[in-house]
Amino acid sequence: MTAARQRLRLTFARDAPVRYITHLDVMRMWERALKRAALPLAYSEGFTPRPRIAVAAPLAVGTTSECELIEVITAERVPLDRVRDGVPGELPAGFRLLDVAEVATGLPSLQSMVRAATYEVDLPDARAAAAWSAAIAEFLARESIPWEHMRGDEVRRYDLRPLVRDIALLQAAPPGDERPCARLALDLRNDSSGSGRPEQVARALGVEGPPTRVHRTRLELHEPEVPSPLGGAA
Repeated sequence: MTAARQRLRLTFARDAPVRYITHLDVMRMWERALKRAALPLAYSEGFTPRPRIAVAAPLAVGTTSECELIEVITAERVPLDRVRDGVPGELPAGFRLLDVAEVATGLPSLQSMVRAATYEVDLPDARAAAAWSAAIAEFLARESIPWEHMRGDEVRRYDLRPLVRDIALLQAAPPGDERPCARLALDLRNDSSGSGRPEQVARALGVEGPPTRVHRTRLELHEPEVPSPLGGAA
């Protein structure tokens, strides 16, 4: 019965060995893992029913993460310990289940609640901390940063500046390092009106080469208050 359904939110990590797996393959992996864990998945209606599994924000190929979110609708209530105990052993190497929580079924879709994403980005750049601080301050002080990039055969033009909420220098390359590496924290907008991309911000900051590491550390959600599945406010 619909009233017995449950909405579960799973937080998981995606480590370096699986950073090149596509979003579609990740979704297929989760479907297999949840079925092998014998969870009573709810299915969509129509000619080709699919398990009701939703992701918050697809992760770009080549990126690792410690904060990925998916939500699963079950056909009946499941103890959270059953998920915590049963799912990890069904995940392939490189994926780790970090948390399981029940959320209100009346919330909007998971993807529509995403507002921002935070990244740690390693860059092949030898600038000293003072030079980085000046470049970051100049970037954040600008009202507009016109940008364009190719997407397939189409040139996309837009303003990069509103997609960047904040930038912080975590580490500058030590002087004389043969393989210099700077590390930034990027707080980027990620919603229906636009999503910031770490490699584009790096280019706008004057970095010549592509990032050597991009790691997502946080997804920010806007969750309206709705009655929780156990009563009271969510």
